[in-house]
Amino acid sequence: MEILVGLVGGTSSTILFMVFENISSFRIVLYGLISFTGILVGLEIPLLMRILKDRFEFKELVSKIFTFDYIGALIASLVFPLLLIPYLGLIKTAYLFGMLNVLVALVACIMFKDEVKGVKYLKSAAIITLLGLLAGFIYSERITSLSESLTYSDPIIFSESTPYQRIIITKKGRDLRLFLNGNLQFSSVDEYRYHEALIHPVLQALPNAKHILVMGGGDGLAVREILKYPQIETVTLVDLDKEMTRLFRSNDMLVRLNKRSLLSPKVTVINADAFSWARAQQRTFDAIIIDFPDPSNYSVGKLYTNTFYGVVKHLLSPDGIMVVQSTSPFVAPKSYWTVDRTLQSVGFHTVPYHDYVPSFGEWGYIMAMRQSVYHVPDHYVAGLKFMSKPCLEQMLFFPKDMARIPAQVNRLDNQILVKYFEDEWSTVQ
Repeated sequence: MEILVGLVGGTSSTILFMVFENISSFRIVLYGLISFTGILVGLEIPLLMRILKDRFEFKELVSKIFTFDYIGALIASLVFPLLLIPYLGLIKTAYLFGMLNVLVALVACIMFKDEVKGVKYLKSAAIITLLGLLAGFIYSERITSLSESLTYSDPIIFSESTPYQRIIITKKGRDLRLFLNGNLQFSSVDEYRYHEALIHPVLQALPNAKHILVMGGGDGLAVREILKYPQIETVTLVDLDKEMTRLFRSNDMLVRLNKRSLLSPKVTVINADAFSWARAQQRTFDAIIIDFPDPSNYSVGKLYTNTFYGVVKHLLSPDGIMVVQSTSPFVAPKSYWTVDRTLQSVGFHTVPYHDYVPSFGEWGYIMAMRQSVYHVPDHYVAGLKFMSKPCLEQMLFFPKDMARIPAQVNRLDNQILVKYFEDEWSTVQ
């Protein structure tokens, strides 16, 4: 049983990565592996009890087995997500746990050699399996690269696992693309549409803005747009992943794309959790740009809650404007209007708008401010490819298929936005 648990569990991540893009019934494979592993693990305890029934009193036997079972489960549940996955990745961690199970099998063969038939055969099987899993562990990066090459249509030119995310960069012709945990963040062909729409409706309405806060946006593309305004004195960028900001300050292609924005003396890069950092701040900013990834999980979803927006509100100057990237009002209208409702719940007046980005489709943003009136700027900084007054006026209009719908407030204790986001985007092929 231990050998089979090690073999199936150790290779499960590799199997799932390899078949994900190549079969239509992926969930059958996923649930099949989970079920098979669960059955094997479930059979271990009754087998152990049967083997040890003559060595211990029944009461003592049950106590010992369940004690060690619970202790092992507790340790694994803590070590797996907090230490192993962030630093080893899914594939390497799976092989490591598989090897641990096979080592248990070898120890069991030695300890119970008199109770178990075919010990020599089992030892040989355990050693062969252990060597196979060790090979998978050693070559896990190659396996990961191979599986990713099957997933992404364009050639991968950079891949790295950080404690927080998997960073993939692809390039085909002039199209350079960034993926975080498999989700597209930008395409160099049209990212200017997204970033101009994110920044310029805010800063053109604040001609005296000098101090800007950017939360997320570790690629430096939003900062690039901010630095087009000569009156800006400081830009504070808060991004959790130091490897992300390091990459976009050192890679030649990426530095050219963001116009060396993260190397500007006006820019201060802080690698910290935005929630914790914001709570500790006393200063205020003339504009706040919130460019987090979509709320696809609870760790990101907390950054879209009324609690977080309440904290950030204290960082915004009385006449300042904040903008939040807010997913697609066309594909995910419940998600989009939930962000709007959540901002309103902490006292913000909101100005929703959207634009079309070919790589993403219709995309939404929401400006939030203390004042109740927003005036569309007449003029825009030179050198823009997309934004203009007529363009923004059109972006402020929502047709019927994206019109406002009733929405709940996203709170820390319900994280309803994550559920909405999963439900709505799961229908997109």
